[in-house]
Parts: sequence; C-alpha cells; structure tokens
Amino acid sequence: MLKYKSCFYKQKNIEEELTVTNEIAILAAAGKGERLRPVTLNTPKPLVKVHGKTMIETIIAALEKRGVKKIYVIVGYLKEQFSFLPEKYPGIELIDNKEYDVKNNLASLHTVIDYMGQENCFICDADLYIPDPQVFCVNLDRSCGFGKMVKGHSDDWLYVTDENGRITAIQKGGDDAYNLCDVTYLTKEDAKTLANAVDAAYRKAGSEKLFWDQVLGSSLNDINLTIHPVRNDEITEIDSFDELKAIDPSYAD
Repeated sequence: MLKYKSCFYKQKNIEEELTVTNEIAILAAAGKGERLRPVTLNTPKPLVKVHGKTMIETIIAALEKRGVKKIYVIVGYLKEQFSFLPEKYPGIELIDNKEYDVKNNLASLHTVIDYMGQENCFICDADLYIPDPQVFCVNLDRSCGFGKMVKGHSDDWLYVTDENGRITAIQKGGDDAYNLCDVTYLTKEDAKTLANAVDAAYRKAGSEKLFWDQVLGSSLNDINLTIHPVRNDEITEIDSFDELKAIDPSYAD
C-alpha cells in the first residue's frame, strides 16, 4: 500500500494524504496514427515527441507519480520501436496485437483480458499528451471515465451523464456533454465485467469494426461508471499535424 501527498489537492491549497493499493495500467499503442501523418509514417504516434518527450512517456510519468507499478503496453504498428520501454521502465510489459492492421481497438483490449480483474486498473490510449504528471494524483474510489465538459454541440465521442454524474451513455456527437479523454479507471470487479463483455463481443461477427469504448457503453447497466472531470489543458489528444504544431511550435519549422 502506497501513501503520498495528493498533488491534485495541493492545487487547491489543501494537502490530503492519498492511499493507493495495487493498481495496473493498460496502454493501447498499436494503431497507425494515420491522422498525424507525415510524422507517423516512420514513428508510432505514442512515440512522437511533444516538447522533447514522447507522448506515451508523459502518461507513464503520471502513472508512476500515482504509484502504478505494472503497465501493459499493447503494441502493433512499428512495434519494435517500443522495445526500449521495458528496459527504461522495469514495470512495463509489451503485449503484441497481431490484428492491429485489420481490426479496431477492441482487438487490442482483447489481448489483455486475462490481466483485467486482478487489480483496479487504468485503460488509456497511449497517444495522449499529459504535461503535468500530477493529473492522476486523485482519490479514485469507484470506476470513472475522465472527460472534458463541452458546452454546445460536439461531433466527438461523448459521455452522457445524469444529475449525479453517473455515465448513462457513450455516444458519437451531442450537446453539453463530456468529451472522452481516453482515460478510464475501473475497479477490479468492473474490469472483470468489462473483460467478459470484450471477450463476448470479440467472438461475434463484425467485431473487427468495434471500438472497446462501444462495448463499455453497452455494459453500463452492469458497470457503475461516473464522470471524472478534467480541464482542457490536463490531458490532450493530438489528432492532426496542425494540432501538434499548435501545441509544439518546433514542428512548424
């Protein structure tokens, strides 16, 4: 059991001691990152550097700051380029998704279902930029999805919530809802429930088109998922070369 000062509360000028039991993390890093071309023609998107640090390592830094010791990184596209990670970070294990080129990310999560349900876990896309590693230093006592409130209409994937902050749907497009930050935290019980749902969905015809978030959305009657709001600058998904240049002007040269 790990104890440390919660950096989240220090931002509010309050210090509280946060107790964290054993947790694992799953980072999905198998995709081609085609929207970030030409940068990703020869580099996997999670290994693209932002302000001198690879995106995946900003996530690892945040997980380590929280005290997460075991991290499974699911690789596929240009997988050999990730080989330095287990050497640099002893708690990392690479998992090969051999179907990354023919199926959506449901197949990636299916490669790690045997690890889900052993401990509370984070599931994150590995192509996020997290400038402040203290973002995960928060009390998480239930399953939640990290999201950013968007006022007005959005065409992105969204969490729909009730008045108590419980997530009631995950959908594409909507109004006055939370954009998915591609960070989900699950208790071990809920992680096991999701693993079973992922396995069942993976075995059905047409599963190659599915995202694992859609399976999570279909499981909300069995998983009590609440929203964990974050600010726009705390977690950033970089979806295009123009967005990359806006965040890191060195790419504009």
